[in-house]
Amino acid sequence: MTNDLLKLAIEAHGGLARWNAFRTLEAEMSITGGIWHVKQKPDIFRHTVAAIDMHAQRVEMRPFTAPDRHAIFTPGRVAVESTDGRVLESRDNPRSSFAGHSQQTPWDDLHAAYFCSYALWTYLSTPFLYTYPGVVTEELSPWHEDGEQWRRLKVTFPNSIETHSREQISYFGPDGLLRRHDYTVDVMGGATGANYASNYQDFDGIMVPTTRRVFAHDTDGQKIDEPLLVAIDIASVSFR
Repeated sequence: MTNDLLKLAIEAHGGLARWNAFRTLEAEMSITGGIWHVKQKPDIFRHTVAAIDMHAQRVEMRPFTAPDRHAIFTPGRVAVESTDGRVLESRDNPRSSFAGHSQQTPWDDLHAAYFCSYALWTYLSTPFLYTYPGVVTEELSPWHEDGEQWRRLKVTFPNSIETHSREQISYFGPDGLLRRHDYTVDVMGGATGANYASNYQDFDGIMVPTTRRVFAHDTDGQKIDEPLLVAIDIASVSFR
């Protein structure tokens, strides 16, 4: 059952019929920020294209670590392949490889590919993702920030969806567009994330925030201004 806030958000972002008219999206972007330095992968996604299956969790990141390589993520597996289709390295059940990690634990290439792929799939599918089977939503009390009142939607994901954490909160402005997205990052020992979405553009009838800035937040939900953990700047999006 879709609640009123989710209906408002879906319509504001282009509508479910328009979203369902497509199967895949490709987004060219730059991903930077402090977390990549901590993980000892500072430039791994500085220039990348994410190709995403909009209705099932499959993401391809290209190039990945070299011009002739790309990463492929599906639930339960992440791999690095050459452009001629050779599997160069892979990891089954990749989430288990983060056991015991903190925000400071260095990553290998497959850790980075897994994390970035599932995160982008979640971000670029929001809020349409919240209508998918097994996802449960509930409106919470409103939140005041940046001179606006934002309506908050608590989202609980099923185990079948790879994402930061089972429970997350999305904040929507008076226009129905996503302003902020909160979660804890299970694969970083429960580090907090306050992900701000802005600079919306219309791509093929879907409203996409071309700028995202991720900070930590405190126990009261207030943003911690420094450091900037992740910056995502999207240059273009195409739907097919």
